[in-house]
Amino acid sequence: MLIRTVLAVALLACSAAANAHAPLVEVAVTDRVTGETAPVYSHRGERWIAGTPGNRYSITLHNRSPARMLAVLSVDGVNAISGQTAAWDQAGYVLGPGERAEIRGWRKSEQRVAAFEFTALPDSYAARTGRPEHVGVIGVALFREAPPPPTMSQVAPGVAGARDEAAAPRPATAAAEAAGRADNAERSASRIGTGHGRSETSYAQFTRFERAQPNPDQVLSIRYDSRANLVAMGVITPAPAWRPQPFPGALGFVPDPPRP
Repeated sequence: MLIRTVLAVALLACSAAANAHAPLVEVAVTDRVTGETAPVYSHRGERWIAGTPGNRYSITLHNRSPARMLAVLSVDGVNAISGQTAAWDQAGYVLGPGERAEIRGWRKSEQRVAAFEFTALPDSYAARTGRPEHVGVIGVALFREAPPPPTMSQVAPGVAGARDEAAAPRPATAAAEAAGRADNAERSASRIGTGHGRSETSYAQFTRFERAQPNPDQVLSIRYDSRANLVAMGVITPAPAWRPQPFPGALGFVPDPPRP
């Protein structure tokens, strides 16, 4: 299956849609070493997964809507296609109705990616490029496509469609970024991030996509860390430790011991 990146185009000015609806695109993370899809844990209104340091992983996007969608993918606050500090108005992946795409790494060209892999925070791509503040989160900003322009016969004489080509606002404010930095400073030094792994073949092609509005129709996020850290944070409740029981057997009388 070809994975398609999108060219930057003009944006139409509309109001943002609510983010409370069912996801337009399903997002799942798969450990490529074990082949297992990471279970999602809910904690204080956020979704979390556990990653294993050293393991490569992929992000699967499944378009559940009946129309084409643009998914701008952010990993650790970095756009997974361009390497820019992530913002809504950047390049993303275009998914047809019902289409599923497996994103395996940082896009290096139309033929190659550098594999996503869980790694120690200082070795993450974001930290190595001087941007460690948002390590530990995968984000997807979803955009519906603008309807095709009307034909000349459908346009009233002397009337033209107005467009606002101003850049879309960034999703985070300065106050939110400062709060995020403070939160990160309190967390364990054993946190994990996403590294810039080995080069792999992954084909893509450019296509044109015009957004129906400058703000996303939905923004989805999945936070991640090591299992040990998630247990320490209370995200994962570990299974009770085994303890010896005083009466583990059934009722009855004492049998003879085995003969030597």
